[in-house]
Amino acid sequence: MATGRGRVTIAAIAEAAGVSVPTVSRVLNGRSDVSPSTRELIERLLREHDYRPRNSRHSGRARLVDLVFNDLDSPWALELIRGVEDVTHTAGVGTVVSQVHRRSSATRQWLQNLRARASDGVIFVTSDVAEPVHSELHRLKVPVVIIDPAGGVSAEVPTIGATNWSGGRTATDHLLELGHRRIGFVAGPRHLLCSRARLDGYRSAMEAAGARVDEQLITTGDFRHEAGFVAGNQLLDLAEPPTAIFASSDLMALGVCEAARRRGLRVPDQLSVVGFDDLPESRWASPPLTTVRQPLAEMGALAARTVLRLSRGESIETPRVELVTRLEVRESTAPLG
Repeated sequence: MATGRGRVTIAAIAEAAGVSVPTVSRVLNGRSDVSPSTRELIERLLREHDYRPRNSRHSGRARLVDLVFNDLDSPWALELIRGVEDVTHTAGVGTVVSQVHRRSSATRQWLQNLRARASDGVIFVTSDVAEPVHSELHRLKVPVVIIDPAGGVSAEVPTIGATNWSGGRTATDHLLELGHRRIGFVAGPRHLLCSRARLDGYRSAMEAAGARVDEQLITTGDFRHEAGFVAGNQLLDLAEPPTAIFASSDLMALGVCEAARRRGLRVPDQLSVVGFDDLPESRWASPPLTTVRQPLAEMGALAARTVLRLSRGESIETPRVELVTRLEVRESTAPLG
């Protein structure tokens, strides 16, 4: 596929994929008017042959996208990075990953670093963009996209999320259909919109089924293993413990499973457990975890494509996008009794 100088061309990629050269160009430019299967094929070929745009070294500056997390200590973050990297690598753009630990001093340092170099755009994850930060990025003409915004954001800022309410409703419906009525819920941080939406989905399913929502059965964690372990113990210590627990992250669900194991309770025979995310670990848990699949890599990829389009001055179809969640039924849930 390479040319005489060993460099792969767009035409060669197009020929291998069985598409036109403009179609490959649209994928390279992050355009949305390409079918998902064709995009996936072209991006795979571009990665396999290590394609680099001709002007990537001679454009006058390095092309970079900033990906900013509050914390980077979860496989959830790695899935988002993978999705962003798939798109930026294909487009010949570098990715700068930062974490600010929710500290204003770290945010100021990050802004200072960004001013010292050029950036095509910024992707924030589970954040609110403070007005001073938003104003400075606007002054620098750096577009912004937020994945899973923490709260309400300006209509000017595009957001990428998932159908969290629907995911919470579907997971709870699954447990109700198995005959469970005392269903515990481990919420994520209450300041996050995604956490509140999953809790609302749980409440909606319970109320629709005529099952009483016992507030003792609702507790809160921070999406990590330890929080799930603590919440699991708290719920299982109740005088009338739940027969099923829905945790709003896979890591917390695995923590709940560990709390049950240490008590000698068998999952799912004596306690059904559902998670949320569908991280790779969930498939290899013992037993494999029933969970709501949140398309994390796809969310990262869409955020990257969106911020690159904005960096080129292109318009986007809608500033608010929610990708579909779906229930993955595995072996951690079973009928009551």
